[in-house]
Amino acid sequence: MLAWFASQPHVFQALLAALFTWGVTALGAAMVFFFKTIDRRVLDGMLGFAAGVMIAASFWSLLAPSIEMAGSMGLPAWLPAVVGFLAGGAFLKIVDKSLPHLHIGAPRESAEGPKTQWQRSILLVLAITLHNIPEGLAVGVAFGALGAGLGSATLAGAVALALGIGLQNFPEGAAVSIPLRREGISRFKSFWYGQASGFVEPVAAVLGALLVTAMQPILPYALSFAAGAMIYVVVEEVIPESQGSGNSDVSTLGAMGGFALMMFLDVALG
Repeated sequence: MLAWFASQPHVFQALLAALFTWGVTALGAAMVFFFKTIDRRVLDGMLGFAAGVMIAASFWSLLAPSIEMAGSMGLPAWLPAVVGFLAGGAFLKIVDKSLPHLHIGAPRESAEGPKTQWQRSILLVLAITLHNIPEGLAVGVAFGALGAGLGSATLAGAVALALGIGLQNFPEGAAVSIPLRREGISRFKSFWYGQASGFVEPVAAVLGALLVTAMQPILPYALSFAAGAMIYVVVEEVIPESQGSGNSDVSTLGAMGGFALMMFLDVALG
């Protein structure tokens, strides 16, 4: 199976990897068939874990390879990392202000983005979808980088990134579906909304892989762009959500565990 996967075109590898991360989101959303509620401490710990994975992936799987690739391409090592990182954050800022969404546990009237009459469930799904845009992009860029033939881009490293993002997608799926069930939405609809939040990942992954495959000189910028987008999501949404209910110790321990696990996966497998 692994040999078959390694022989596939890099864009197809990116698609398969992102379908895996989407599938783990669906598994997390399926928890709604077994639980109607979720303890807030558990939810905050899971969100902290997701934040730790995303922070670690941003450096080990994206920024560090960007810096190394820039040097091998004759560019100032810091330039693509800084420019791409800031551009990724700016992109997510624009998306954040352009897309109506509602953070987990927040009242309907505190929805962010343009004013809308959309249902609370839709706004919750869109909030998690925002998280998943940079995650899918990161997976796509990582696999697309393999086509550049640079030594710092390895199949094992790209697989480690997809695995880490998949693991942190499990709590994100549950964080959408279970609160919706608690609000009276049916189990099936809650599951559907939860898994739908991950649909953007395969789309973003394929777009990212196609972009860097067709335009290899932008690869270091694309890697740091994905990192900047993920860090923006972590600092602006995931960490505040995980610590807004007075469970800062639990969420911090979750973040430490998520960071350590992603660091282990990237170093051990990459």
